[in-house]
Amino acid sequence: MQSRASPGPATAVSSNPANRGSRFRGNDPVGGCSIRGHTGSIPKAKDRESARMEGEGKYAVYILASRKYGALYIGVTGDLLGRVITHREELIPGFTSRYHIHNLVYAEFHDTPSSAIQREKQLKKWRRAWKIELIEKQNPQWFDLFDEIVG
Repeated sequence: MQSRASPGPATAVSSNPANRGSRFRGNDPVGGCSIRGHTGSIPKAKDRESARMEGEGKYAVYILASRKYGALYIGVTGDLLGRVITHREELIPGFTSRYHIHNLVYAEFHDTPSSAIQREKQLKKWRRAWKIELIEKQNPQWFDLFDEIVG
């Protein structure tokens, strides 16, 4: 039986030292990430429809945390408000209910489900430090953004 040779780490495309030697080419955690149509905080419930009309995507990639620097969960949904409520109420047994991961600390929006799913998969491959850096760029205090959604 022949063993497959590991391709080894790829050389980094980015000049970011955190990305040097990464096998994820071009996945610069902050500089190379684009948050499509998202300029800061998450729109309030009453403003969500109008925000979508102005080009903000319908599909969300989100990160939940148990606490600051705690356990993280990355997901994708077409209904961010409903999905966060599902996680908060622990309606479905699993990782988020087992580890009490309820705080919405990051979200970005996409126009198509395929682009949102692709971004979710990309983020799940990132190192934990890159995910924390991404969260802290948008939400340095790790506030629960759920309150901003419901208004």
